[in-house]
Amino acid sequence: MTEITDDLPARLLHEEHAGWRAILDGRGGEHYARAMTRDALMIVEGAVLGRDDVMAAFRSTPPWDAYEIHEPAIVRLGDRAGILAYRATARRGDEVADLRMSTTYLYDDGAWHVAAHQQTPA
Repeated sequence: MTEITDDLPARLLHEEHAGWRAILDGRGGEHYARAMTRDALMIVEGAVLGRDDVMAAFRSTPPWDAYEIHEPAIVRLGDRAGILAYRATARRGDEVADLRMSTTYLYDDGAWHVAAHQQTPA
């Protein structure tokens, strides 16, 4: 059993970077199909997406070219959950997005899973 310890910031940042790398590689849908809990939600500008909607969104959107995570902060939620909040900059061609993000992670069945993800334009 992995419990939340002082390595929680590094663990949640590792998980978040894994998601971003999958997005950059065009595998965002595959990654989040595995990483999200069954009832997870992604809250984006103008929509609340369930798992199936998230997979469809990744299929219909070109991947980002680059990203940066700034000012990460962790909120501990008991023994097996935590929230990673941060500012992100993502680039796709000439498009630049400045976002405020939070991802709620739940540790279950030997792995960290996305229970909720929120992103808001800055």
